[in-house]
Amino acid sequence: MGSCKERTIFRYGVSELNDIPKFLIGLGIVLVVIGLVWLAVGRFFPIGRLPGDIVIEKGNVRFYFPIVTCIIISVMLSLIAWIARMFMK
Repeated sequence: MGSCKERTIFRYGVSELNDIPKFLIGLGIVLVVIGLVWLAVGRFFPIGRLPGDIVIEKGNVRFYFPIVTCIIISVMLSLIAWIARMFMK
């Protein structure tokens, strides 16, 4: 009788396991595009340096928490997901 590990591997089809590298490559491409857009937009719109972002400097230590930037990015991603769901129906 096969081990538990063998049974879980054979539960998935070969085509499902081949989709993982494609997904990772696609995710990498998406991250590169987001980085390039962030770089291009950052020249005109100060992403990461917005009013409300928390910066604490004491001596040699600098603590930076871009809370307003995080909120704006969250709202934008939520809108994109909402629009994508509207088109998927």
